[in-house]
Amino acid sequence: MATLRQRCQLTCAESMGYFVLVSSSMPRLNSLTIDVEDWYHVCGLAKEPVVRQSEWRVEQNIDRLLSLLARHGVKATFFVLGCVAESIPSLVPRISAEGHEIASHGFSHRLVYTLTEDEFREEIRRTGSIISSQSGEPPVGFRAPQWSLSRRRTPWAFDILAQEGYLYDSSCTPLPFIGEPGGDISPHKLGTLNGPLWEIPPLVTAAPLINLPTGGGWGLRIFPMWLIERSVKLANIKGDPAVFYLHPREMEADGPRLGLSAIASFAAYGPRSDVTSRVEQLLERYQFTTLRNLVKTWQ
Repeated sequence: MATLRQRCQLTCAESMGYFVLVSSSMPRLNSLTIDVEDWYHVCGLAKEPVVRQSEWRVEQNIDRLLSLLARHGVKATFFVLGCVAESIPSLVPRISAEGHEIASHGFSHRLVYTLTEDEFREEIRRTGSIISSQSGEPPVGFRAPQWSLSRRRTPWAFDILAQEGYLYDSSCTPLPFIGEPGGDISPHKLGTLNGPLWEIPPLVTAAPLINLPTGGGWGLRIFPMWLIERSVKLANIKGDPAVFYLHPREMEADGPRLGLSAIASFAAYGPRSDVTSRVEQLLERYQFTTLRNLVKTWQ
């Protein structure tokens, strides 16, 4: 234990009354990621909603995010939905011009496990082409809508991503119901038929029965900040980045919502609160970089 104390600093975790050991030499780079879609992009609907352009909110909320990131000098990873980039061609150049990473969120926001292999490849290529033409660089990262890519249901998707030149995926969330409940909570390298591919899961908090979604969505807005920060510190102890995720619609508490059942609405939108103050706290207290930069350090 004496050697461990020599290599570590003791910092008190405000949670549960015990100490957390944080290595003084450990890189503490984390990552903030944004799924660039609008308020009506909800998976699993019987019919795709028709929304007038005057009701779109993604641009103004992306502008709020860009201002927030600029104030803190932080670069983030933006997983852009291809149909959004195609419909608003000024959006990707605006994000890219501020030095942020542009990654792929697919084209149509359809669940990956509802696609055939050919349909998935076409979505990847179509979105990649749009992003390349608008930003000047091809995407090297992918995130599936609603965490719908997994080794159990879509093992072929990882082979396609590697074949199409992707360096990492960030779709396998270690959560029940929507992800891989027993999945690895740390970044890890996958072997595919077309070479290695990094898998970078979002931050979760281990609990006795299930992992808790503290890294984004409704969890980032509901769970106490001491629990979220404790989870960041525990990830950093292991040498892992804490990967947060959010959606532009979470920047406004009173934004429009689809008429869903109470459970579906909560799953899609969470509580009527915006995430700005919590993101601000995290940006003030921790260091962040893009997922692409993290992968470069691991290569």
